[in-house]
Amino acid sequence: MSNDLYGLSRVVGEKGVLPQRARKLDPSLPCRDSEVLIDVESLNIDAASFKQIKGEVGGDPARIGARIQEIVLERGKMQNPVTGSGGMLIGRVKEIGAKHPARGQLQVGDRIATLVSLTLTPLVIEEVKAVHVDIDRLDIRGHALLFATGIFAKLPSDLPDTLALAALDVCGAPALVARYVRPGMTVAVLGAGKSGALCLAQARRNLESRGKLIAMDVSQQALDALTAIGLCDVALKVDATQGVDVMEAVSQATGGQLCDLVVNCASVGNTEMATILSVKDGGTAIFFSMATSFTTAALGAEGVGKDVTMLVGNGYVPGHASLTLALLRTEPALLQLFATRYV
Repeated sequence: MSNDLYGLSRVVGEKGVLPQRARKLDPSLPCRDSEVLIDVESLNIDAASFKQIKGEVGGDPARIGARIQEIVLERGKMQNPVTGSGGMLIGRVKEIGAKHPARGQLQVGDRIATLVSLTLTPLVIEEVKAVHVDIDRLDIRGHALLFATGIFAKLPSDLPDTLALAALDVCGAPALVARYVRPGMTVAVLGAGKSGALCLAQARRNLESRGKLIAMDVSQQALDALTAIGLCDVALKVDATQGVDVMEAVSQATGGQLCDLVVNCASVGNTEMATILSVKDGGTAIFFSMATSFTTAALGAEGVGKDVTMLVGNGYVPGHASLTLALLRTEPALLQLFATRYV
């Protein structure tokens, strides 16, 4: 297919199905004229997917790597069959198709991070070099193909690769927070990982010292790290799978008012009701967790009579990569936190 913007020609055996929904992709070479061929260096597996695989195989790094390689071999892409989610990658541009829109912007040899999911990215893993269990990352030897509509970012020269990858992996989250947080709001972020930290930092900036910012996580250590650098006004140690308990903690922290906006960045399932119950009537919930069930969220809100606007963060907001990298560059304490966790 000469101008295959969405990669339909890479779908195996399902006519008209887009690559993300497809059961299997064809990652074979050569690179086609609407594609970019990437020599892949690292895969950043999304938190929900990595957690599931880690639990499935017992936490052993070699078995985690083998399971991910098995999925990619079977499907031609990294799409966890349980969570349905993937992640993203970094690598070096090896070839640019003649009709790819980035021709002229990209050069062979440029190092890039893909900002589209591995669930739609044709991928071959030839070797798993290392598995970094603490940061959900695999170093590999292999190749991937980026379609004409696939967004990407050139890796910055002033930040370590691992740090930039960790931030770019979730850059849609703080960018959407920037769109919805206004001064005077009460905002809570559920999950104190990389997306949660970035969302808190962006929310604090948008609040302009007017309002309240609440961080929630099951890990006291993670909350202490955020509190130490001033990323929240209140830190609540909660189990997000216990919706009523979370609501009561938030109610106590807000004088019974609850939140104008709750951002769910949790990496486990069954956290929908904790999010919904923590929002005041007329408020907004943003779900960034790949473990979110739309059915549970929609029927759950209906079941408790909660008037809440629910948004699904799709990972893309125009300018999201540059906004996130700028946030790190201008927030030294946040940058140090990411350096400590991910470098």
